[in-house]
Amino acid sequence: MNDGKPVAGVVARMRQRLDDLPAELTHRRIFLGTYLRTTQAVGDAIDRARFEDPAWVEDWDVKFAELYLQAHDADLAGRPAAKVAGDELRIPVARPWRLAFDAPPDLPALRHVLLGINAHVNYDLPQALLAVISDDDFGDPFLMDRRRRDHERIDGVLAERVGAEDDELAASGAKSLLDAALTPLNRLSSQRFLRESRQKVWHNTIELQQARVQGGYAQRLAELELLSAAKIADLLRPGQVLLRLAITGFGVTLPPPP
Repeated sequence: MNDGKPVAGVVARMRQRLDDLPAELTHRRIFLGTYLRTTQAVGDAIDRARFEDPAWVEDWDVKFAELYLQAHDADLAGRPAAKVAGDELRIPVARPWRLAFDAPPDLPALRHVLLGINAHVNYDLPQALLAVISDDDFGDPFLMDRRRRDHERIDGVLAERVGAEDDELAASGAKSLLDAALTPLNRLSSQRFLRESRQKVWHNTIELQQARVQGGYAQRLAELELLSAAKIADLLRPGQVLLRLAITGFGVTLPPPP
C-alpha cells in the first residue's frame, strides 16, 4: 500500500489506537488488530487495481473506518459520550458498539472479533455507503451497478483474510481446543456470513437512502441500530456462536417502512 494515501493514513491512526489502548482494555486489541490488517488488505487491493473505481472505494473505506474510530474514541474519552474538539457537542456511542465494547474481556477471541465485525458491518457500513453515494447517483443504474460490483469485490478481499486471521488467533494462543477443532467449519462459515451480510447491507443502504429522500431517515437509522444491537445481544449469549449464526444468519434486514 502506497504511503501518503488516505487508507494509509487511517491505518496509521488505527495503529496509534492500538499503541494507546489502556491495559484494562487489552482485549480490544483482538478486533482492532484484525480490522487494521483487513484495512491494509483493502488498500493493497486498491493499489492492485482490483476495483472498477478505486478512488471511490478508497473514499468509502476511509469513511467506513472513521465511523469505527469515532465510536472507539468516544467510548474511551467518556463512556458513553465524548466531546468533539472545538465545540460542546457530545457524541453518544451507538447501542451496537456499546454492547460490543462492554462485552466481558474474557470472552473467546473469536467472539470479540465477531462482535466488532457485526456492529461495524450491520450498523456502520450502510451509513458509510450513503456517505459516498449521492441521491443523484442512486438514480443512475449504470453507476449503481459499478458501485454494487465494487461492494461485492470487497467480499473477495475479506474472504482471503479469513484463513490468515484465523492463523493470527491460533498463533497468539487466543483459540481454545474446541475453536481449533472447528477451524474448517469456522472458515467456511465466516466466508458465507460475509456474503450474506453484504447482501443485506446493500438492501439496508437502499432503504436508508429512500428515507433520506422521502423523510424519516432518523427513524429508519434508529430501527437499524435496534436490529444491529439485537444481533450483538444474540452473539453475547453462551454457546457456539458460529453454529448459531449458521441458523440465524449474520446480517440484519430493515423491514419495509410503515
